[in-house]
Amino acid sequence: MSLDLKPKRWPGAIRTVTLGSGTRQALAVGGGNALPLHTFEGHFPHRPALALEITDVDPPRWPDAVRQPWEGVLGQPAAVARRAVEEYGAGLLMLHLMGTHPDRGNRSPQQAADDARAVLDSVSVPLMVKGPGAGQKQNDVLARVAEECRGEGLVLHSACQEEYRTLAAVAVAYGHVLVAESPIDMNIAKQLNILLADANVDLNRVLIDPLTGGLGYGLEYTYSVMERIRLAALGGETMLNSPLICLVGEEAWKAKEVKAPGDKRGVYWEVATALPLLEAGAEILVLRHPQVLARLRKQLDSWFGEGGGQCR
Repeated sequence: MSLDLKPKRWPGAIRTVTLGSGTRQALAVGGGNALPLHTFEGHFPHRPALALEITDVDPPRWPDAVRQPWEGVLGQPAAVARRAVEEYGAGLLMLHLMGTHPDRGNRSPQQAADDARAVLDSVSVPLMVKGPGAGQKQNDVLARVAEECRGEGLVLHSACQEEYRTLAAVAVAYGHVLVAESPIDMNIAKQLNILLADANVDLNRVLIDPLTGGLGYGLEYTYSVMERIRLAALGGETMLNSPLICLVGEEAWKAKEVKAPGDKRGVYWEVATALPLLEAGAEILVLRHPQVLARLRKQLDSWFGEGGGQCR
């Protein structure tokens, strides 16, 4: 007995956003016009992108299991970037400027810009840059980075509803992509995109970070909000059809369970956090452990075809 599937056609589609320009190898995400992974009924011109997180300083709070793959280079952003790309095969990086946080080193905006430039000079993949957290220091840091790295198509993480004007202006002025961060709330995600559009930000250069709960720490709530955002976008809501980005590693490695001796549990925890987010519609996952990158790349190959992103 054969099963005759009748594909559902949606009126909307996810925007395509291109990461990287100038000296970068451009990477496009988004563009799908069906529910996540429904390759049998829709067109997905670009498979989800996987990034590795690197840091400007040695991250003392990282468990040993996730520090081990970076032994000898932590605190050296350019060296970490080269290892991530050349040894682990990362096609996208996120430089987390945690050392600029006032309580974790209070490094200057110029130091942050120098680190970003060093990474750009060492690898050719697109680069995302995450600041120390919402507030004036974040504005100062990311504005300086944006100016020093103009034309490179960085992804600036992130603008929020209370603090978006400065980053909106520098993203437009220097040709970067902007992440719109909302606290697991579809209505705020929509409102922030409206505000960015009113500030002359092209929504074809915006990603939505809905904030991510790790496995056992709010993942189900995150999934449900992402699902609602995707349904609204495919239904034709143009203020919610930006690609979704999730900082998986940051959340997964906060869990107390991953701090047990050995490295297997943490890797499994990060994988188990990442897979539901892909199924909920994430277009970019930012990971910490290179083994997770390899496992998820293999899974994406099974869904989209090895090295491919175009499915019908």
